[in-house]
Amino acid sequence: MTRNDLAPPTETTLILRLTEIKAAVERLAAAPSAAELELTAFTPAKAAELLGKTENWVVEAIQADRIPHTYIGKSPRMTANHIRWVLANGERMPNKYAKPIAA
Repeated sequence: MTRNDLAPPTETTLILRLTEIKAAVERLAAAPSAAELELTAFTPAKAAELLGKTENWVVEAIQADRIPHTYIGKSPRMTANHIRWVLANGERMPNKYAKPIAA
């Protein structure tokens, strides 16, 4: 450790730190709250991004009525509850009677 490491920060260093803190606070303020996300109707593209699938998969599943959805006008949308349902019902538990994997 040198003597410069122990020196008090300069004005420019403090200003840089303050601008970084301000930017972080603005990002947090702009982020949607949990209540806003619950009321959001996601497009198939955004729902696909959240589910880790393609937009085409989401659209086809909606058209085939395989996943829950709603319509706003003529546009299909998915709520946060719909996305949770898809995640929960896609889960498969391991079969205890399956053949063991050879090591």
